Amino acid sequence: MTGFFHVFRVFVPTLLCLLLFTGTALGEKINTNPTLAIQGFDAVAYFAEEKSRLGNNGFQHEHQGATWFFVNQENLDAFKADPAKYTPQYGGFCAWAAAENYLAPADPEVFAVRNGKLYLNFNRDVQKKWLKDPAGFITRGDANWPKLSAN
Repeated sequence: MTGFFHVFRVFVPTLLCLLLFTGTALGEKINTNPTLAIQGFDAVAYFAEEKSRLGNNGFQHEHQGATWFFVNQENLDAFKADPAKYTPQYGGFCAWAAAENYLAPADPEVFAVRNGKLYLNFNRDVQKKWLKDPAGFITRGDANWPKLSAN
């Protein structure tokens, strides 16, 4: 019987850890470096190329306490000329969560550009919810953001 209890004591905590961290293990990105904007993705590429592209540290810029990476000098220059145009809404947090009045990390590869603004979501499942009514979620996120950003 002691063998069973030993296996039980080792297996159950391991299983619980796996269940708790499954989202991250399955590829949901969480920014572990809060000073690296958009986890190193190029903010301008979302607009110029309509896709997410990982920037490189050869083209970087400090803005609002964060380091921003870009894929080329042209994107870096565009960002420097008008950072507000390219900065993601809600501080780069999940747009759906902001609409629901809380902060959640965002996956930089799950995005939408609406009315000239960049919105990121936690993952593709959350984005499906957000895409059902982007205008409504944006209105609610905009209303919630001043209080959320003050925390």
